[in-house]
Amino acid sequence: MNLIALESSSHRLSVALWRDGALSERAADVANGGSERLLPWLVELLSDAKLSLSDLDGVAFGAGPGGFTGLRLSCGLAQGLALGLDLPVLAVATLEALALASGADKAFACIDARMNEVYCAAYLVHGEALETVIAPFCALPSVVAAPAGTGWLGCGDGFASHPELLGDASGAALTGIRADLWPTAAAVARLAAPRLARGEGVDAGLAMPLYVRDKVALTTAERLARGGLK
Repeated sequence: MNLIALESSSHRLSVALWRDGALSERAADVANGGSERLLPWLVELLSDAKLSLSDLDGVAFGAGPGGFTGLRLSCGLAQGLALGLDLPVLAVATLEALALASGADKAFACIDARMNEVYCAAYLVHGEALETVIAPFCALPSVVAAPAGTGWLGCGDGFASHPELLGDASGAALTGIRADLWPTAAAVARLAAPRLARGEGVDAGLAMPLYVRDKVALTTAERLARGGLK
């Protein structure tokens, strides 16, 4: 199976090519822009593998939660490729991709959601398969509770943006924190490949971002109530 995966939910953009289990990836920090890199990276990966667009069997993308503009970017590109090539699309939750990228068996993934909130989810990782312990949700850091039990790795920039996350409870539940980890296109591809093989891909028009939180902006009063203007 040949699969292209796109991930642009944060300022860390990446594109990956899955070729019968072999992975290649292009990635960069584009905090100051650079979304135009995705398509050239895609072409470069295919060229290096001596493949063409017609050799692809599917397209996957990091569906969210994450930055609104970034989610629309990868979703739109995935839809365009799939529509033009008549390929199935697989939307992969970014918190799932982050959990897999962490390399942990028990991952508590937390991403900064802005507006003084975080996106969180907890997963047990079994190879390329994930078992959801806590489904993705959005909340104020002060009310986020650690998953039950011990041995969890906290991963994602939510822990860097909100050091108070989990408070005193984090010491008992978490074995460590990797705030430097991000969702990656390689992880999206690893999760998407077996799902596409099982026929879980959808038509381009049915592929949608996973926002978790529909509201993308707060009023001035709401921002003040949540801790001030930033």
